[in-house]
Amino acid sequence: MVVWTDFERTTIQDIFSKIDYAVVGQAAFSRCLIVYPWTQRYFGGFGNLYNAAAITTNPKVAAHGKVIMEALEKAVKDMDNIKATYAELSALHSEKLQVDPDNFMLLGGCLTIVVASQLGKAFTAEVHAAFQKFLAVVVSSLRKQYY
Repeated sequence: MVVWTDFERTTIQDIFSKIDYAVVGQAAFSRCLIVYPWTQRYFGGFGNLYNAAAITTNPKVAAHGKVIMEALEKAVKDMDNIKATYAELSALHSEKLQVDPDNFMLLGGCLTIVVASQLGKAFTAEVHAAFQKFLAVVVSSLRKQYY
C-alpha cells in the first residue's frame, strides 16, 4: 500500500487539472514512439509511423495519447486503490497485447518531460518527485499481472 502525503495528493491532482489531455497525451506518446522506435511494434494498425513527422501528425497516435491520459486520470481519482483500478488493464497488456512491461516506464519518462515542459517553473523538484512517485505506482500496477 502506498502512503500519499497531502502535498503529493494535492500536487498530482493539480497537475492533471492544469494539462490538456489531448495535447500532453499526443506529445508524450509520440515522443515514446520516436525515441524508442521498438515500441512501434505494438501499433501496426496505426498506419505510417516511419518518421517523426508521420508519428506526430498521425490521428491514431493522437487518439491513443488521449486514451492514455484518461486512463491515468482514473488513477488520480482513486490514488488509494491504483492496483485494483488497473487490474484489467494490466491483464489486457500482459495476456492479450503482450506488451513489454518496460515500455510503461519509458512512456512515463516521456510523459514527465512533456508535463515538465507544460508546467515550466511550476514543475519544481518537489512536484517532480511527487509526479515520479505517482508514475512509479502506476507502472508497478500495470506490471502486476506480469508476475
